[in-house]
Amino acid sequence: MMKIKILSGWSNAGGSTTHHISLTNLLNDNGIDCTFYGPNPWHLDKCKAGMLDDSKVSSNDILISHFINYHKWKNVKFPAKKHILSCHETNLFPLKTINLSQYDVIQYVSESQREWHSVTHPYVIIPPIVEKVKWTDPENNVAGVIGSIDQHKQPHLSIEKALKDGYDKVLLFGMVTDVLYYNQRIEKLVKDNKVILMPYEDNKNIMYGRISKVYHSSIRETYGLVEAECTLAGIPFDGPRNNQIILEKEEILDKWKKVLEITQ
Repeated sequence: MMKIKILSGWSNAGGSTTHHISLTNLLNDNGIDCTFYGPNPWHLDKCKAGMLDDSKVSSNDILISHFINYHKWKNVKFPAKKHILSCHETNLFPLKTINLSQYDVIQYVSESQREWHSVTHPYVIIPPIVEKVKWTDPENNVAGVIGSIDQHKQPHLSIEKALKDGYDKVLLFGMVTDVLYYNQRIEKLVKDNKVILMPYEDNKNIMYGRISKVYHSSIRETYGLVEAECTLAGIPFDGPRNNQIILEKEEILDKWKKVLEITQ
């Protein structure tokens, strides 16, 4: 029996992990057996999942891999029926440095991302599922900054702009993925008590419900999930805009079924 197996080099909180959890649930909800394997346990209770070391790919499986450069693994070849590269990065995973012959097709999340990589290889563009958030302005003069805390996302710029715009507090939602950057640019802002480092919040209705405006300063976004969520919910958003296409779940499922060659 054919199974879909998603293998990722990152399964902690973040945009790519959210995408793969949503995709796993979408496929299983529609009778397509899919399991998401990753090295971090954060994803285990959110979908049909397992740890990366426990994944076993057979010749009947369709493999969707993410953020793993198999070309660097000596004497490793997956016998999968089809191998799809799910790409959610730009400079963190430049495709020009990857042996693309191991992949049948690349899944990008946006046309702008595909153009950035600029490689010649079969591809499909399938955006992530954008969760529809129910939001009412709490009118508490509190702003939010959402995303990984690292140099690429530049949350210090978002914090500074929010405070300059007159917000009393800034809630910072995101994992610290760059400790040096945090120590140099964020820690002093947190100590001023106007910036509060929040725990990761699974419930986006609760997270967005605590803030009146979202600030974003990422150098580059492959899709712009936070912007898309704000757009759907009517949440004020201050930052670079990608204006990416937002598809319904049914449309995303149809695109995945086509690339997975599932006719049911």
